Amino acid sequence: MEKEIKLTRQALKLLLNLGFKVLIVTKSNLVLRDVDLLSSGNASISLTITTLNEALAKRMEPHAPPPSARLTAIKKLCEEGIPVSVRIDPIIPGINDDPAELEELVSRVADKGALHIVASTYKVKLDNLGRMSRAFPEKAVEWRKLYLKYGARIKGYWYLPERLRKRLLEPVLKQARKERISYAVCREGFRSKDFFNAPSCDGSHLIPLRIL
Repeated sequence: MEKEIKLTRQALKLLLNLGFKVLIVTKSNLVLRDVDLLSSGNASISLTITTLNEALAKRMEPHAPPPSARLTAIKKLCEEGIPVSVRIDPIIPGINDDPAELEELVSRVADKGALHIVASTYKVKLDNLGRMSRAFPEKAVEWRKLYLKYGARIKGYWYLPERLRKRLLEPVLKQARKERISYAVCREGFRSKDFFNAPSCDGSHLIPLRIL
């Protein structure tokens, strides 16, 4: 629908022309359409990539562009001087949690020009657990045990055990430190520098303040 009616583009014209700060959080490379507006305003892009595996991405996010298209978008946005952060969110146990693959993902997005990484583990509500279990039936029993038996209920969500969450997040943060880009985890309750080394979690600190 956005391709046709362009409501987001109209909103961007209004907000950026008035000097507002804008952070766009998206999975879509359609954001490239609006480079002309974004490159001249107070804007930053936060692009979600949960895996580099094209087949897995299609299974996890059937209506989103493939990871390769999103990597290309990061490169083009950065070339236009638009600061980009990348959301590796959610990290799901048994699905996209392979340490080597997570490290490669961080390395690839940093190579494309991303300046900040946001990471978070999958949080369960019974409705989203139902959808995930239908998409990945082979993991349903394991997830119910990890979350509902061994996890903790926090603000309406079921969280993985703390030790497991830290283990899942560590490859992302380790590689971000190696690439010398800022990083943060959101909604985990971990505030030490090992898990939160940035002025903001969401990447809003990257928004430039251009004089219009």
